[in-house]
Amino acid sequence: MSRVAAFSVLLALLAAVYQLYVSPVLVKLGRGRVIQPTDNSNCKKVPELAACEKIVVHESTGLLFLACSSPASRALWVPATMQLNASGPNIDYLATYDPSNGAITRFSLPMTLQTHGMDVVPSETDPGAAYLYAVNHRKPANIDDAPTVGADSTIEVFLVPRVAPGESTITHLRTVRHPLVFTPNDVVGSADGRSVFFTNDYASKTSSLRRLAPFGFSPGSIGFCSFPSNDAETDCKLVASSVPGVNGITRARTPGNDTFFVSQAPLNLVSVFERQQDNALLKVHEIPTPGGVDNLSVDSEGVVWGAGIPSILALLAHIRNPTLASPSSALAITKNVGAGSFYGEKFTVHKVFEDDGTVTPGTTTVAHDAKRGLLFIHGICSPQLTVCKMDK
Repeated sequence: MSRVAAFSVLLALLAAVYQLYVSPVLVKLGRGRVIQPTDNSNCKKVPELAACEKIVVHESTGLLFLACSSPASRALWVPATMQLNASGPNIDYLATYDPSNGAITRFSLPMTLQTHGMDVVPSETDPGAAYLYAVNHRKPANIDDAPTVGADSTIEVFLVPRVAPGESTITHLRTVRHPLVFTPNDVVGSADGRSVFFTNDYASKTSSLRRLAPFGFSPGSIGFCSFPSNDAETDCKLVASSVPGVNGITRARTPGNDTFFVSQAPLNLVSVFERQQDNALLKVHEIPTPGGVDNLSVDSEGVVWGAGIPSILALLAHIRNPTLASPSSALAITKNVGAGSFYGEKFTVHKVFEDDGTVTPGTTTVAHDAKRGLLFIHGICSPQLTVCKMDK
């Protein structure tokens, strides 16, 4: 075979590999996606609240809980994306936002936090109180070691004794530090303050293989930790292993419903798990989504809300350089009551909001207040909270 013929065969093989394997992955990551602005005109910006990776609505009061930082700080320190420059200031905080008057209240934290995922759960014994569970990507004792050893990540458990506008009191109950809590991303806590489910978005803290995560090569896991009393040892175990691209996690809000929803952003999936008696999570269904999904939440009507990622590549670039725009969307996932449910389509996915990054860039979290008709949108490096008025 001549060199020209051999070269032609090689080109044909490379073209086939690209079309069969590479191109579909790039499409999943958002290449060629046309952004269609959707319901992004009736929104207001709150620039005083920036770089909030996770937000949670407290239904009874209407307050929004936020886990925040600053875009400049995030550009240095986001362990989830291998940004491990620990030299920046420790400025992260937890806060509430009152949409009725725009009031912002920062909690008086007794410790330093490096915020990421968060959950807020009303207390089962005191309806006026709530437990707050927060991922804390602590910097290593020797910050120069950060690129090598990664974050010293924990889950912090707090009690908010009185959830009310302007209330800043918070009590730290426990630091969950365990070998199985190695790369925590998001959390789902209990109403008694004694246990927490969490996602590990990677199998290691600093492996070079993490660079392949946007392509779905990230064998994450879901774990569960319990601590029967404040002075008890923390008992942790993995309850779902080999969950590629695992990110946000939430659970159904109906009492007795042990259904969990878990986002797998690089795979364009939200997976449905059922909790077993031993707290293991059994995967029972997959919900395809039009693009990646980051954090999840469930509103008072049982609708699952996901922070849509029209372009994962653009979002990663935005996290490294927050001045770059990144398109955003919000997805609503509901039970399918149409004919498709007979054929196994148990859920439907609706795009409720989409923006090219002008109104709200780099969304990683959305939360819907069904009672008050408000959609809250934020992102880990976004310059502001965005609040959109929705039809009830």
